[in-house]
Amino acid sequence: MLGIFLVVASVILAAYLVIKRYYAPWALLMVGLLLLICVSIISGAPLITGKKATHSAVFDIVQVFTNLLQSRTAGIGMNIICVGGFAYYMDKIGATKALVNICIKPLSYIHAPYLLLGLAYLVGQLLNVFIPSAVGLGMLLMVTIYPLLVAVGVSRLSAAAVVATASCLDLGPASGNSLLAAEISNLHVMEFFIENQLPVGIVTAVVIAAGHVVLGKFFDKRDLASGRLTQDDFKLRTEVKKEGAAAQPDAPIYYAILPILPVVLLFVFSKLVYAGIRLEVVTAILSCALVAFVVDLLTVRNLRECTDRTKAMFNGMGKIFSSTVLLIVCAEVFAEGLKRSGGIDTILQSVAQMQGAGGVTMLLAMFLIMTLAAFVTGSGNAAFFAFSPLLPQAAQSVAWSTVTMAVPVQLASGIARSMSPIAGVVMAVSGIAEVSPFELVRRTIPVMVFALIATFLASIIIL
Repeated sequence: MLGIFLVVASVILAAYLVIKRYYAPWALLMVGLLLLICVSIISGAPLITGKKATHSAVFDIVQVFTNLLQSRTAGIGMNIICVGGFAYYMDKIGATKALVNICIKPLSYIHAPYLLLGLAYLVGQLLNVFIPSAVGLGMLLMVTIYPLLVAVGVSRLSAAAVVATASCLDLGPASGNSLLAAEISNLHVMEFFIENQLPVGIVTAVVIAAGHVVLGKFFDKRDLASGRLTQDDFKLRTEVKKEGAAAQPDAPIYYAILPILPVVLLFVFSKLVYAGIRLEVVTAILSCALVAFVVDLLTVRNLRECTDRTKAMFNGMGKIFSSTVLLIVCAEVFAEGLKRSGGIDTILQSVAQMQGAGGVTMLLAMFLIMTLAAFVTGSGNAAFFAFSPLLPQAAQSVAWSTVTMAVPVQLASGIARSMSPIAGVVMAVSGIAEVSPFELVRRTIPVMVFALIATFLASIIIL
């Protein structure tokens, strides 16, 4: 019982700190270290044994953090750093903007307002495979798809809801959550994406698109009739200001292929197509960065300018380390404390012993925990990084494969983020659309609830 109390108290404390906008990595690290201190005092056993042991109870607590920092930075951390840095470079040279402009061009020929809502979501979700930043993609879509949607007759709220949910599934090898889920599932990231994540993601994406079509029309009609919306809400109030990723320079149309190259290379040189060449994520990213530099140099023909642009990639790597990678490590210290408390084992064993429904019940429990955590924190990364280390143990306790747990739980983290009024993408989109974030999530929550149901059921059936 003491272990369960420690788990519940720690989760509540961590959630409180993150909700109150304390720096999330340090908040999770503090709670994790407090847990490890309690475990060390109660058990009296050393936290670290073997070559890494410090032979001091005090330093062993910090050594847990050291070990995780060393292993994660050299492994998945480097993958995420390079992916993030490459994304910054693509923004700098205008390649991301070129890709978005090409993908949304066909939408301009469709004049059915609410059908366009659904199609716009699907295009945005496709772009998310190559543009991993939810906020960055949201900024780009706000200056491209959003004005188009309002122009054909949907409300600003319905249009903004599509943009805010365009990255809700975190699909593909560019997503930090996907990379981590693939690692804990012991799968190559492309195998995880194509064979496991994508089938479930397609089902969920279709449900979300249909939800935007039906519910967008329903809410617009109802809110207009009730006076909650006026005709002014179906018009752009001001010209959409270009901010963040949307302020990228214009680039030639052929630059659009550059953000896609890493995914293409990882797909071609994998067990799915050709296994004769073994290509790691970092190697693929760096190779594509070199190709992008050559293309940019041949286009701009200014060596100094093109060289200066590459600085964006390395600066971006530093930003990704200080945000995402440190968040992963600190969240894993938190998860390590939860596991060492013994409360997680007690909970998992209780669920696993349920006759006939242990696996489904375990998945439902992890699914709901992730949904709640992502919703209250407004961060899919913080939630998934904190609780994903528990997935292999949860799966093993009910004799399921880890990937069966990892796919729906990972997708749930992004979906629930799109329901939160404090999520970065929701606040950014609502600010540009000049609507309240609470009004915006009033539109996203019903669609995302259907998405959560579709993800859970599709995972049980397909995986």
